[in-house]
Amino acid sequence: MKSAYELAMERMEAESGPSRKLSEPEKARIAEIDSLYDAKIAETKLSFEPRIAATPPPDADDLKAELVAEIASFEEKRERDKEEVWNSA
Repeated sequence: MKSAYELAMERMEAESGPSRKLSEPEKARIAEIDSLYDAKIAETKLSFEPRIAATPPPDADDLKAELVAEIASFEEKRERDKEEVWNSA
C-alpha cells in the first residue's frame, strides 16, 4: 500500500510531467547566478544607504521605493536566468 506522500507525488508527476534533476554543471551555473545577483543587490543597497541617510524623510521614502524596485528587478532577472538553466537540456 502506498503512502499519501507517494500518491501525491505520483499525481503531481502525472500533472506536470516527470521531474528533472540538474547536472553538476547546471547546479554550479545556478549557484553562480545566485552569487552574481546577491552581489548586485548588495552593491545597490550600499550605494543607496548613504543617499537615503542624507535625504530628508519625505524624499528618502522615494529613494527607498526606488531601491525596492531595483531589488525586485534583480530578483526577476535572477529567476529568469535560473529558469533558462532549468529549461536548457
